[in-house]
Amino acid sequence: MFDNKKIIGLLLSGIAIVSLIAYSMTTPTNNVVLSAVNDTGAWVGRLFSEPVNVVVRFVNSVDTLINTFEENQQLKRSIDQVDQLQVRLSDLEAENEKLIQELDLKKVLSQFDTVSATVITRNPDQWMETLVINVGSNEGVKTDMAVMSGKGMIGRIVEVNPNSSKVLLLTSQQQNAGKVSARVQIGDGKSANGIVSSFDTKTGYFKMTQIDPNAQIKVGDRVISSGLGGIIPSTLLIGEVASTKKDDYGLFQEVEIKPAGEMTDIRFVTVIIGSGNRGEE
Repeated sequence: MFDNKKIIGLLLSGIAIVSLIAYSMTTPTNNVVLSAVNDTGAWVGRLFSEPVNVVVRFVNSVDTLINTFEENQQLKRSIDQVDQLQVRLSDLEAENEKLIQELDLKKVLSQFDTVSATVITRNPDQWMETLVINVGSNEGVKTDMAVMSGKGMIGRIVEVNPNSSKVLLLTSQQQNAGKVSARVQIGDGKSANGIVSSFDTKTGYFKMTQIDPNAQIKVGDRVISSGLGGIIPSTLLIGEVASTKKDDYGLFQEVEIKPAGEMTDIRFVTVIIGSGNRGEE
């Protein structure tokens, strides 16, 4: 009730002041009274206009806030699109680099008949064991053919279908899976034969065993397939010597090999389907 009386009083005061202003404009009066009337009218005008101005400013602030929010959302969507494009661009650049590597590899393997392939399946739980490529018997692929990627050998074909094949990787931890007859090129036309027998997941190196203990092997010497196993052709690059030592009995040397092939991000491979150098020393 008090608030209603207060509002009514303000309205009556406003009406009275407006009436005084109107009267002062039509009736001569002294300057003091006129000034008082004008000041009072201005005060009352501010009294009534200020709440309206507050509401207007509030509405404008809300509108500005909404516009800012919408602009921020649009900017966020634009940033997300740019990030996605950058990811796609990086992936395409990596893919292009892999294709260039495979083209360079085919030039190195010009003495062999080869077929290029794309990796279509590589299960996470078998990441270092096997993968599936998109070529098979229709392209002349057979079991035990060598598979290359990057700059070196990465595995061999173990299963063939008309349009796909399974590759067993040299990094496989299966018993005897990664064994390859190999030789170390030690210079002056000399070499030392041995067996690439396993892969160390901690170091990322192959282990080559049963090597002549007197062979003068140095870090950086190239390791290639020997062809002596009768399955994999000779002269395929496997990697280079990272370290060498005598075995536990002192009868042979053991060599750690840094892989030349791409063993992690394998996207494209080259299958050796013509083995003209099979069994060569």
